[in-house]
Amino acid sequence: MNAPLRPSHLGFVAPTGTQDTIKDALFQPMGVDGVYARTGLYEGIVERLAAYISSQREAGTEVLRFPPVMSRRDLERHGYLKSFPNLLGCVCALHGTDAEISAAADRHMQGGDWTSALSPSDLVLSPAACYPVYPIVAARGPLPAGGAIFDVACDCFRHEPSPHLDRLQSFRMREYVCIGAPQDVNAFRERWMVRAHEMADALALPCRVETASDPFFGRIGQVMALSQLHQALKFELVVPLKSVESPTACMSFNAHRDHFGTTWNIEDADGNVAHTGCVAFGMDRLAVALFWTHGLDPAAWPASARSALAL
Repeated sequence: MNAPLRPSHLGFVAPTGTQDTIKDALFQPMGVDGVYARTGLYEGIVERLAAYISSQREAGTEVLRFPPVMSRRDLERHGYLKSFPNLLGCVCALHGTDAEISAAADRHMQGGDWTSALSPSDLVLSPAACYPVYPIVAARGPLPAGGAIFDVACDCFRHEPSPHLDRLQSFRMREYVCIGAPQDVNAFRERWMVRAHEMADALALPCRVETASDPFFGRIGQVMALSQLHQALKFELVVPLKSVESPTACMSFNAHRDHFGTTWNIEDADGNVAHTGCVAFGMDRLAVALFWTHGLDPAAWPASARSALAL
């Protein structure tokens, strides 16, 4: 049996799994790095993880589930093209008359390139679970006293092909999102940093919480990342997968300040620009971490993990 989670000051416990054994047992290839068919063994743990996270939901939290696509116009308004254009996936389609669409399809049958006839639709692949919630909240008007908390989830996509199981292109994200006055959001993030560490402890995952930055694009992005680190706007709970020296972020705790409130004209109960923050759970990374750390037989996992997941 592996040692239980250690607090950050005691260091990590080395993982016992290997990528090849994990991949063979849990995934089937689909011809593209970072996109896999998932086995019943794997999906069973993802479902139990989702139930465990739901059991921690705070009273009064509104549940919303989103499709894997969202409005291209909304994502543009979020500023995603400024921060992460290299990760974006756009839904393209064949547009035009029946004859024009048929001509494009026939081009493929003749050995030609039909994709040259594609053009963007009004949809993009969602890069994060929380993005669709802000325009929904904005349309409702001012927030109630104390703000609002949402439980959101969707299948996400980021264009970063990799053979490593901790960096999928298509992945599941679950988030708790707080929207309200600065003090509401700050208190939300602080209590969830404590609670999420307790959850990882129950799952017997070795981890630590550390300051982090998002992978902003380009030279200006480097400045943005340094600013994010300096202001401690992002923390991550990391678990050793590939190595103890380069652990994988499995949860994150984010303070957006008034970015989304300003972008969408969201007001708190006092009429001020609302602040937002979220705690994000990487469902696939957490599931992989469990198998990687504890082995492929859930019945042999540590008692605390089996209890948390009702195994």
